[in-house]
Amino acid sequence: MRIDRIETFLLKAPLEGSERFYSSQAPFSDRNSLIVRITTDDGLVGWGESGISMPLEHVQTYIHDVLASRILGKSALETEPLWDKLYAFSRDFGRKATPVDALSGIDIALWDIRGKDAGKPVHALMGDAFRQTVRAYATGLYYREDDLNDPKGAADRVGVEAAAFRDAGFSAIKGKIGLLSARDDIRRMQAVREAVGRSSFSWRMPNHAYNRHTARTVGNALHDLGFLWFEEPLVPEDIDGCAALRREADISACGGLSEGQKILALSTSFHTPLCLHVWGSGVVAAAALQLTAMIPPIPYTFAPRAPENAPMFEYDRTRNPLRDDLVTGGFQIENETLAIPQGPGLGIEIDPDVLKRFTWRKGESVMEC
Repeated sequence: MRIDRIETFLLKAPLEGSERFYSSQAPFSDRNSLIVRITTDDGLVGWGESGISMPLEHVQTYIHDVLASRILGKSALETEPLWDKLYAFSRDFGRKATPVDALSGIDIALWDIRGKDAGKPVHALMGDAFRQTVRAYATGLYYREDDLNDPKGAADRVGVEAAAFRDAGFSAIKGKIGLLSARDDIRRMQAVREAVGRSSFSWRMPNHAYNRHTARTVGNALHDLGFLWFEEPLVPEDIDGCAALRREADISACGGLSEGQKILALSTSFHTPLCLHVWGSGVVAAAALQLTAMIPPIPYTFAPRAPENAPMFEYDRTRNPLRDDLVTGGFQIENETLAIPQGPGLGIEIDPDVLKRFTWRKGESVMEC
C-alpha cells in the first residue's frame, strides 16, 4: 500500500460581528485550518491537520515543496520510519515550528490510514483505551471589542458569559487573560469565580503576555481564587522561567500522533498529568480524542476522576464551523462528556461540501508513474 497522492486544503471561515474575539496577542476575524488528505494506490484515504496558528500558507508550501517528494511511493503503513525520516531530514534547520507542523498533519493522516486498513480506531493500534468518554471543559471568556474600550466593564461581561457556560452544564472553564492590565484581569477572574462558584474548576491562559514579575502577581491571584492551572504565562524563550511549568501537547503541532505517544510515555514515566491542547478543525479534535483515550490515570485509582487524576478535553465554545460542520455528524457533548470515536482510524468522516465551501487554497502532490 503506497502513498499515491498528498493533498492539502487551507480552510478559512470568516467570523462576523459578535463572533469575533481577541486573545492577548491578536484579534480573530476568522477560523483557519490546514487539512491534509493522503490517498494510497489502493484507494484508502487518511485525514490529518497541520499547525494551530495563523498564517498557515507556509506550512502548506513546506508540505508540497519539501516533504511530499520524500514520502510519495512509500508504504503508507510505516508511520514510525516515515516520521523518523522526515524529522531527521529537517533536524539541522527545523526541529520545531513549520517543519514539525507539516510533519504532524502527514503523520495523523497516515495513522488514519493504518486504522482504516486494520478496521480499528487509532487508539486500539496504540495499546487501546482507558476510557470510552472524556470529560470536556469549555474554552471561552475571550475579549471583545467592548473590553478594550471599557476595561472596567469587562468583569461584568465575562461574568455573564461564565454563568452561561455553567448553565449549559460545564463545571470546568478555561478563559483568556493578558490583554488588559493585571488589575483589570484580576477583576475579570474574580467575576468568573463569583459566577460559577468555588466548586467549579477554572484556569487561565495569557498567551505569553507577562514578564516574570507580572506572572507572579497574577499567578498569586489565581491561586487565591482557587484556579486549577495557569497556562503559558511567559514567552517560550524564557526557558528558566518556564522550566518549572508543565507543558501541553497539541497533536497538530507537536509531531502528530507518533510524537504524541512519546510525549505521553515521557509524562507518564515522570508521574505528570497530560492534558492536550485542542485548537483547529474536527480532524485534530478527533486525533486528540484518540490519544486522550490512552492517557492513564495518574496516579491509578479504582475510580479515576477528572481533573484530579484523569484527563479532561478542551472544547472551544467560540464559533468554529471547521470543527462543528466539517466532520459529518459533528461532536456531541452529553452530560459534560465527549465520546471517543470508535470507527476505523480517527473514526470520522469529512463532509466534502463543507470542505469545498471553506477551501481558500488547495495543494496537491502526486506519485510519479
